Amino acid sequence: MALSARRRNTAALVTAAATMALGLVVPGAAAATTPRIDLKVLVVADGDSPVAAITDQLRTTGVPYTVVDLNDPGRPVIDAAFLADTAGSTHRARYQGVVLPDETPFGSPDSPEQLALEAYERTYGIGQVDAYTWAHPEVGLDYTDAGGWAGTLDGQPAQITAAGKAGWFGYLDGAFTFEDNAPAVPESYGYAARPRAGFTSYVDTEVPGSTGRGSLLGEYAHDGRRELVVTFAYNRYQQQFRLLARGIVEWLTQGVHLGQVRNSFAVHVDDVLAPDSRWDTARDCTPGDFDCAGGDGPGTAPIRMTADDAAYAAQWQREHGFTLDMVFNAGSGEEWRSEHGGADALADRLLADKAQYRWINHTYTHQYLGCVQDTSTVPWTCAKNADGSTRWMSRADISAQIRDNTDWALTKSLPLDRTELVTGEHSGLKTLPQQPTDNPNLAGALADNGVKWTASDNSREPGQRPVGTALTVPRYPMNVYYNVGTKAEMADEYNWIYTSRADGGSGVCENNPTSTCLAAPLDTATGYDDVIVPQEARTALGHAVSGDPRPHYAHQSNLAEDRILYPVLDQVLAGYRALFADNTPLENPRQSAIGTELQRRAAWQAALAANRVTAYRIGTTVTITAPSGVQIPVTAPEGTKKQLLLSTATFGTPYAGRRSAWTTPELLQSSVTLKLP
Repeated sequence: MALSARRRNTAALVTAAATMALGLVVPGAAAATTPRIDLKVLVVADGDSPVAAITDQLRTTGVPYTVVDLNDPGRPVIDAAFLADTAGSTHRARYQGVVLPDETPFGSPDSPEQLALEAYERTYGIGQVDAYTWAHPEVGLDYTDAGGWAGTLDGQPAQITAAGKAGWFGYLDGAFTFEDNAPAVPESYGYAARPRAGFTSYVDTEVPGSTGRGSLLGEYAHDGRRELVVTFAYNRYQQQFRLLARGIVEWLTQGVHLGQVRNSFAVHVDDVLAPDSRWDTARDCTPGDFDCAGGDGPGTAPIRMTADDAAYAAQWQREHGFTLDMVFNAGSGEEWRSEHGGADALADRLLADKAQYRWINHTYTHQYLGCVQDTSTVPWTCAKNADGSTRWMSRADISAQIRDNTDWALTKSLPLDRTELVTGEHSGLKTLPQQPTDNPNLAGALADNGVKWTASDNSREPGQRPVGTALTVPRYPMNVYYNVGTKAEMADEYNWIYTSRADGGSGVCENNPTSTCLAAPLDTATGYDDVIVPQEARTALGHAVSGDPRPHYAHQSNLAEDRILYPVLDQVLAGYRALFADNTPLENPRQSAIGTELQRRAAWQAALAANRVTAYRIGTTVTITAPSGVQIPVTAPEGTKKQLLLSTATFGTPYAGRRSAWTTPELLQSSVTLKLP
């Protein structure tokens, strides 16, 4: 469809009027002013998942944005006054980028809002993302019937083009594949089409049934404007979007924006030095648990790593360039040693290699640090005092569990950060439904021992929160169970949880609205490798590539016997390295660094929500102010300098082709000033 003469003329008049009003460089102009461009994004939303996905990426990164909901009858009108004004004597563009559902979301290409937005983009050089649209000439693409294709993209290979790798998507290695997690269910639909003049493809794919290629994402430069055109549907959870999300934000902001995000992966191995109970495949429960009658029974010996397992762990780390966090119970290890004639080859091997790991206090003997548990009923309840109040583990007893483990570590010269703690079962923190509040003695015991970061279960409490003067660090539980040492045991317990009663399972999946049952039980000989490993690796990799810093946790039992954790970790690390370029490494932070990152993010989001951040760019100078004490996340191009009092210094550290950092004003300064190259 050709642009109507009326629309062309109207657009030209609006643009000319805006340009002359701003005093920008136009033919015949005697002088020009450099406008101020605020570092904020305008998001025009329609309720569909592509815009929601990009909005989520802006939030995760820390980029401030304003949402205009097209479904809200009380929304503001997008006109020249909404988009631009003046700050003092300087003309101001209020948004550095625009996200739209498609190229014309206002009902008509001639609508006043559409024309005002296009004039704004031309005047200030603002880019526009069309979150999802179809292939047609108005977005710089041929129709799909001219050598293109439209259909389901599940399992379809795609490629970052040479232009994409040289530009905003150079943090990716090149090739990736659209997810196909449920072959019977269509997951992604899109249009692959041939670019026209002015269109630069950044991501393309081979047209099915042809040797030609069609664009799936690219830039259309036309009529004095730039659009990033996406022609496939997606949501924020799909890997193909997660891979491209960083580049979309960088294109939108031209690589200068508030916020930063780095991909990371950390794995905590709980119960190190302690034995873990074993799943009983005959009784479908874990002997030793209060809800598993009949004692330990035959064939249910506890699971504990051996010295060979420890040697393998150290070797695996060296080969993969990855450090595990050993979350240890020294008292349980000492009990084992005393019960085995004073010998413990596992502890000896781990201590010999102690410098190769990070170590985290897991309390001395893994006691439950919350209420005193009454296990006479299933499920257990909190024991009561005579007056009906809850019986709690005391502050002194909690403190002893933390202190004794620390003291043991000191005698062994373990490289321990005393500010980090993981309580057994995350106990002491609230546990619904039995214990709806924290043990009131926990916060004091943490303070007594200098604990600043205590782990919580992300499946229960995904948000960081204070516990007295400490903060929680939510951890993702890996679907590799603590009570299994072999692949067959893992598949058997998985079947019990995820199959219907008719198939011999517990039926829990039938009654849980957040779960689904397996179509059929897994083969216990092959189910772990064929189903569970790729599923768990996909989940963990999804967290990593989305810039989520929260750690994952498994147990020492998973490094013993069949060593079932390693196949999952191998797939996560190999998958990441196959997708990302060397300039975008997978970081491996420790618990205190993760806690600090979450704390900074929360403070930054609070400052944005309170409208207490001001950031703008005038030419090559970026100025940012934020509340005192709030760390400011910034991403900028290579070559960016930070203004010091009397000189400049290189800004940030390199990551994904940019430089980024959490930063604050320098001495005697009230704002952060950056000089762009």
